[in-house]
Amino acid sequence: MLEDLKANNRAWAARKTAVDADFFKRLVGQQAPEYLWIGCSDSRVPANEIIDLDPGEVFVHRNVANLAPPQDANYLSVLQFAIDVLKVKHVLVVGHYGCGGIAAAVDGQRRGLIDHWLHPIREVSHIHRHELEAIPEERARLDRLCELNVIRQVRNVASDVFVQDAWARGQQVCVHGWVYSLSNGLVTDLNVTVGGLDDLAKLDDC
Repeated sequence: MLEDLKANNRAWAARKTAVDADFFKRLVGQQAPEYLWIGCSDSRVPANEIIDLDPGEVFVHRNVANLAPPQDANYLSVLQFAIDVLKVKHVLVVGHYGCGGIAAAVDGQRRGLIDHWLHPIREVSHIHRHELEAIPEERARLDRLCELNVIRQVRNVASDVFVQDAWARGQQVCVHGWVYSLSNGLVTDLNVTVGGLDDLAKLDDC
């Protein structure tokens, strides 16, 4: 049933070695990415392709609606490994316009377990309800909620003890907030980069 995928894999591997015969040999040796990508599980948002990096150049964690909840052991394990072991220099929190998780968080429908996962987005929506209610068009309102969610997750990442311990020992780590557009393939920097406690204090109201 998956023969096409297997054939695609062989063709991809052949293309990589045709351009660079030692490509996979280097990958076996060690991964040394400078970036941790925290993004959405949406199949239309492939981290490596969006920023045009090869395997081994970006460490990736994906979940529904690109959340960074402080109680999620999976996310925290990825963050600690990226910071303490891989020594990444940049954490990219990347949302995307048209995110189904963002819409599902606030449409009032009940879907089961995912409702619990999406609860932090409803909290963000409530905190910024006056700003959001002032946006008449639903798509624009959801796009803004997507941005606000990214900003909140940047704050979550930068507030974590792993990041703050890294800063305390002089390790360079910056947390960035981006949003990807499905309609044109471009990322927008929300200009909420946090590289230390002073930057984090500016996000206290998010």
